[in-house]
Amino acid sequence: MRDVTIQAGDWHGLGKDAAGVREAVFVRELGIAAPLVSDEADLDAVHVVAYREGDAIAAARLLPDGAIGRLAVLPRARRSGVGSLILEALLAHAIQRGDACVRLYAQRDAVPFYLRHQFSTVGEPFYEAGVEHVEMVRQLKENGH
Repeated sequence: MRDVTIQAGDWHGLGKDAAGVREAVFVRELGIAAPLVSDEADLDAVHVVAYREGDAIAAARLLPDGAIGRLAVLPRARRSGVGSLILEALLAHAIQRGDACVRLYAQRDAVPFYLRHQFSTVGEPFYEAGVEHVEMVRQLKENGH
């Protein structure tokens, strides 16, 4: 994707930008309570943020247990491929550190996006923070699993 840079790092370096994207998408757009958008797990996660012209436009995190979460893309950047770039960067980190699989809780509307990235649904839909989700997993073939 043109004019987009991807940065990976810790909460100390990327937290302000990641939090700004989350605030815009989860709190203002989806109406999720602000205290639910960030938590202590951010301190131990690998964060990936996408930038266009110096502005953060998308973000997500990968936890030590292989959970991907908080993937958010600003409305103006959706359907441009930036979500795929963020997800692919997180998958690369998981593969590099030897994770056998990754998992996430996808909002119902995002399930087709994750299916295109070789995730599979697990179990029945459930509600988290008032939004319907489904658990999804992806085996990381590069690890031989």
